[in-house]
Amino acid sequence: MNRYLVLAMRLAHADLAIVPRHVAYLDGLREQGRLEMSGPFTDKSGGAYLLRAADRQEAAALAHADPAHLSGGWDITVHEWAAK
Repeated sequence: MNRYLVLAMRLAHADLAIVPRHVAYLDGLREQGRLEMSGPFTDKSGGAYLLRAADRQEAAALAHADPAHLSGGWDITVHEWAAK
């Protein structure tokens, strides 16, 4: 399993009512052992989370199933991360 850093940057038209669904989705990934850590940026511009996935395609599929992405209110990018 590789690590993937997901950046979720809030867009001007983001609906904050989505946030509880986003958090619940991340909780589910954590329960599956797919999510190592997550959290918002203190400037309220968005947040990031660290996924474990077999490859970038799987990581992107997980990130793009996030309600924040599906709502269209957050710009989601996925980066393979060789953190130590």
